[in-house]
Amino acid sequence: MKENNTGFEVKPEQRQSWLSIAMVWAGGMICVPCLMVGGVLSAGGLSMGEMVASILIGYGLICAYMICIGMQACDTGLPVSVMAEGALGKQGARYIISVLLAFACIGWFGIQSATCGNAFAAMLSSMLGMGAPGPVMTALCSLFWGVVMLATACCGFKGLKWLNYIAVPLLVVVCLYGIIAGIISHDGGAAIAAYAPEQSSGIVFGISMTVASFALGGVISADYCRFAKNRKDVVKSSVVGVIPAGLFMLMTGAVMSIVTGEYDISAILASLGVPAVGLIALVLATWTTNVTNAYSGGLALSNLLGFDESKFKITTGIAGAVGTVLAAFGLLNAFQGFLSLMSALIPPLAGVVIADYWLVRKGRKERFQGKEGFSLPGVAAFLVGALAACITGGTFASFPGLVEALPFLNLPFFVGPVNGIVISLVIYALLERLLGSKAAENMEYKRAN
Repeated sequence: MKENNTGFEVKPEQRQSWLSIAMVWAGGMICVPCLMVGGVLSAGGLSMGEMVASILIGYGLICAYMICIGMQACDTGLPVSVMAEGALGKQGARYIISVLLAFACIGWFGIQSATCGNAFAAMLSSMLGMGAPGPVMTALCSLFWGVVMLATACCGFKGLKWLNYIAVPLLVVVCLYGIIAGIISHDGGAAIAAYAPEQSSGIVFGISMTVASFALGGVISADYCRFAKNRKDVVKSSVVGVIPAGLFMLMTGAVMSIVTGEYDISAILASLGVPAVGLIALVLATWTTNVTNAYSGGLALSNLLGFDESKFKITTGIAGAVGTVLAAFGLLNAFQGFLSLMSALIPPLAGVVIADYWLVRKGRKERFQGKEGFSLPGVAAFLVGALAACITGGTFASFPGLVEALPFLNLPFFVGPVNGIVISLVIYALLERLLGSKAAENMEYKRAN
């Protein structure tokens, strides 16, 4: 590998144990959105067996491409926004991927900060007997928690590691308490025993929802797996960090929805008379997930601006500050559809990155190097894969006028992000083989003449 990205490479002393990385993933999985997805699975009429199968298959698919990207990151020590230079070219990675990742991570940081701020303001007002919180109080709470989360993200991997070491076990205990208390207070045993939905949305629906809950996280896994000591640690941290925590949280959300009709653990604990515990659970769940958004957004912004990793605190601060301001002023509602679109566009990046390193370069670190300018095979494969992900994943369905005018833009099939990854991988491998062979022939011709 050419030493052209030393500003981002991980030093030997910066390598971390696989458990530290696994705890970061577990912290990302233990969040309110995962509880919500579990509630959606039960509302979709899936049986308990279908839900478990959907979750295991969905997170299994994510772990598969997560491990491929993570092992490359471990080999090279580079974040995903820089690794993409091998497939898309330096300019392609800088102006396409870094922009998408920066916008997505900043946006989701703002959404999570707003969610935490709104709930914190509501529960605080309830505990103090103040009634419904006003917009000023809500904005101040969003600003406060955005700044707190941002400070943790600016500490880098060490800050993430220690936060999750403390928060993850506590969140598991709180969720278990919420499940048990909810079942006891609502005669949940009978509700679970009687749960027999007449019509199921199907296991493909369950897999799609599961993959959607962590599709972006699987792509930015390189930003954390690059700290792993070896490839085996990448596998262990990905599987142990994602699947058990994901299964636990989605099934917790599903069970709570069946028993109480509510997936939000903080709301259930508040209804049981322990709002303070619910508040702690909500804040910690959002915190452990949101710091990864700011950190990855900062790395993508560094690459976009041409900085090395020594400036990551500055760019992480900028990324988090923008997201926090958006959250405080309630501007994020206008960006929800845009952020959902980018969440569908980004996973196909995994396809070209995996194809470039594992198929073209045979998984050998010394053969990896960034291409100059824009790489035609990479850019073309990524665009086709992203379009396929949007069309087959129902992304354009949120734009009714567009779908009515162009119905072929909404053709649901299997899991949109996974389809995009596979298609971009295959197209990149074919184009590289075709164009690479022609380039080699031209080179030989020039040499002969």
